[in-house]
Amino acid sequence: MQLRELEIQFLEYLEIEKNRSQKTIENYDHYLKRFLDWAKISKPEQITAEVVRNFRIYLNRYEDGNGQKLKKITQGFYVIAIRSFLKFLAKRDIKSLQAEKIEMGKTATREVDFLEMDEVERILAQANSESLKSLRDRAILELLFSAGLRVSELTSIDRGRIDLNRQELSVRGKGDKVRVVFISDSASQAISKYLDKRMDVDPALFVRDIQGLKKFQKKTARTGLKPVPTGNKNIKADKKDDLRLTPRSVQRIVKYYATKAGIVKDVHPHTLRHSFATDLLINGADIRSVQAMLGHSSITTTQVYTHVTNKQLKEVHQAFHSRRKK
Repeated sequence: MQLRELEIQFLEYLEIEKNRSQKTIENYDHYLKRFLDWAKISKPEQITAEVVRNFRIYLNRYEDGNGQKLKKITQGFYVIAIRSFLKFLAKRDIKSLQAEKIEMGKTATREVDFLEMDEVERILAQANSESLKSLRDRAILELLFSAGLRVSELTSIDRGRIDLNRQELSVRGKGDKVRVVFISDSASQAISKYLDKRMDVDPALFVRDIQGLKKFQKKTARTGLKPVPTGNKNIKADKKDDLRLTPRSVQRIVKYYATKAGIVKDVHPHTLRHSFATDLLINGADIRSVQAMLGHSSITTTQVYTHVTNKQLKEVHQAFHSRRKK
């Protein structure tokens, strides 16, 4: 059987037997296709330790058009995909390289970029008008920081699922896992003001600014300019029937307000998620609770935050290091 056909069966296996998300399946497809295109092999027995090793050397030395190298963590994703594919072949009793013969490279501890509380406040303060767009953007920023949501979780929320009285909602995260997240008073007020302004019946909590788009199109029609909205509008004119905001739109919104607030850091929606986690830990929350609120399946993933938030170690340092005699 040809490798391309086996790869398709592997992706179907991930979808049905392993119940992986569509995004995960797309990623595995990307990593395996790149490997097979590079290796120029067609049969499973042609996957050898030497072929995989040479591919890893290629990845480690690869540079894009801007001279940027692949991050070690990205290189690791390729190895994980290849190992998973080989384990699938072994289950099917198809002769190929044993997955255990491929060692995972050691990766450096991931650094977490987060915002100080005054930086968060500065970003929130930029969405301060009473227009639908500004109210929507303020609600997005508040909810990202209040609940520590992933951007994909935020854009998938329907307004019927959010309970502003109880200040909580359920979200479906990675691995199709559902968890309850909680909303702060300020986030609840921002969402309420935004929803009061909504005139449409779309079920999505966060939608494109259709009123702003119509005004923009009327203006461009009068001036004779080409009706393409600017980046700050966060509107996709070619999807008029799809009101739900995309993750890419939310990324642009967050970056726009961070820039407007004069934040020099590279701010993304995930930066607000990191800020949510570090804020909890700095103020004394236990790591298991933070793990549950973030929706991490492993405590190891959550522990990446502790190296910047360990108050106890700081207190020990101050208590004992300061005892040194002058």
